Amino acid sequence: MKRSSGSRSAPGATTPTRPRTVVIGAGIAGLATAALLAREGHDVTVLERGARVGGRAGTLSRNGFRFDTGPSWYLMPRVFDHFFEMLGTSTEEQLDLRLLDPGYRVFSEPEGRGADRPEPVTVPAGRSSTRALFELLEPGSGAAFDAYLDSATETTEMAERYFLYNPFTSWRSLAAPAVLRALPRLAQLLLTPLRSFAAKRFQHPVLRQVLGYPAVFLGTNPKDAPAMYHLMSALDLDEGVRYPMGGFHHLVERLAALAREAGAEIVLGADVTEIETGRSEAERGGSPNGERRRTQGGRPFTARAVRWRDRDGVEQRSSADVVVSTADLHHTETRLLPEAARSYPERSWERQVSGPGAVLVLLGVRGELPELPHHSLFFTRDWDRNFDDIFGATPRIPDPASSYVCKPSTTDPGVAPEGHENLFVLVPIPADPAAGRGGADGSGDPAVERVADAAIDQISEWAGIPALRERIVVRHTIGPQDFVDDYHSWSGGMLGPAHVLRQSAMFRAQNRSKRVDNLFYAGATTAPGVGIPMCLISAELVVKHLRGDRSAGPLPAPAGRRSKHLDESASLEARA
Repeated sequence: MKRSSGSRSAPGATTPTRPRTVVIGAGIAGLATAALLAREGHDVTVLERGARVGGRAGTLSRNGFRFDTGPSWYLMPRVFDHFFEMLGTSTEEQLDLRLLDPGYRVFSEPEGRGADRPEPVTVPAGRSSTRALFELLEPGSGAAFDAYLDSATETTEMAERYFLYNPFTSWRSLAAPAVLRALPRLAQLLLTPLRSFAAKRFQHPVLRQVLGYPAVFLGTNPKDAPAMYHLMSALDLDEGVRYPMGGFHHLVERLAALAREAGAEIVLGADVTEIETGRSEAERGGSPNGERRRTQGGRPFTARAVRWRDRDGVEQRSSADVVVSTADLHHTETRLLPEAARSYPERSWERQVSGPGAVLVLLGVRGELPELPHHSLFFTRDWDRNFDDIFGATPRIPDPASSYVCKPSTTDPGVAPEGHENLFVLVPIPADPAAGRGGADGSGDPAVERVADAAIDQISEWAGIPALRERIVVRHTIGPQDFVDDYHSWSGGMLGPAHVLRQSAMFRAQNRSKRVDNLFYAGATTAPGVGIPMCLISAELVVKHLRGDRSAGPLPAPAGRRSKHLDESASLEARA
């Protein structure tokens, strides 16, 4: 695997023409933003409160096991391709990707205690094989499957070309002929729930679940997610699911390396306490040379500096021409900014809808687990009750709970000792820090450990793995309060604000402060949304705001790196 960093510049070589830029947070969005802005000519310092980079895309090593503690599905490959091209390199040079076949397996809840286990449904790689699966489970559904994926593919192309990369600073960006012609269809997709959209086309309960569950990756109940998000099915059922060898933390390491090689400095153990603001020149009545000037948007404040404590507890101050916060937006707005400078004060969060919380269970298991492929989904029969428990008016931890299991050791033997398997288990629960913290070897808070115990037993029973509990040699749990402690997560959510209609696209919190000039936001809690691809796009949206670029699609790649993403966008324009 080749690695190319693109152009390099010396860290700290500040000149009058290089804006001093402070990026808060070294998660995926922070590293991506730092790399792009360093290549733009900014003098970039990244301040990360933790002892490692990666943020929620974390890692934990114990007794020869290496666990990813965050994202584990590699989807939307065009977004990764375009991002690496923006840095003068390529996905092939940075990552060793493996296509997973099967893509994943679905285990369903038995009818009752002692009942026979339902036959699992294995979702293969590739459209033609998946179509055959749909026909097998629901004879005659092939035509509906083709229409569904055709619609999902078209919607994905439309989203990438006109919505995801759009800073929404000009409504003209949505006046393209292709968008105007698609308005009736787009309106239908926005106003129809994803659950209803799938149920209208397919009868088999597992097929409906396969098409509805991607809403969870968007932090949303399928009955509340707009049908627009059926585009997710084009990603896993058509394009396929991939895995970067070395795990997702290897992706983090490559992003950090590219940021540093572009000239960014990353400071660990740097706990940001304040974004220092001052009155804007417009508010003061003019610029220092006496000329009258309003800041863009008439913002009454300007970001001046970032105050932080180093790992020794010493107070530091970094002057800044530009500040980009990739920390949780609620924390940034309600803790780092003075009240008068907040675009989203505390009262506004009462109207927001959080994505789910989660209990994560990291397991090192003795012996092989052939029953489980790389990805598995465990679905309860009472689908609606499961989601109502998480998102409803009276939330509670579901029992039983649907869950997701990743076994990366089936693809990447380096993540577990020889003769052992690595399991990552994710159980969505309500976003509530009161559920508590996790811990090593059963030492977490009772509610978290009860969820973990139930998940282990569920995997054992539904997948037919005898004595799974007795084979566990490493166990570590992570609960909602850990997300608060480690990432300042609003409400203890694992993802960020849910992708309900009023928190999607132009209705989601955007990437530029409404009240503070030179303050920008990136990451899962802002536009365009949750997930690694969205975090990469959010970094590019910051670049667009700084350039004053109002275009809707991805930026052109550097000369000599013609983006396949742009070629496909041009093809879409031609078809329009």
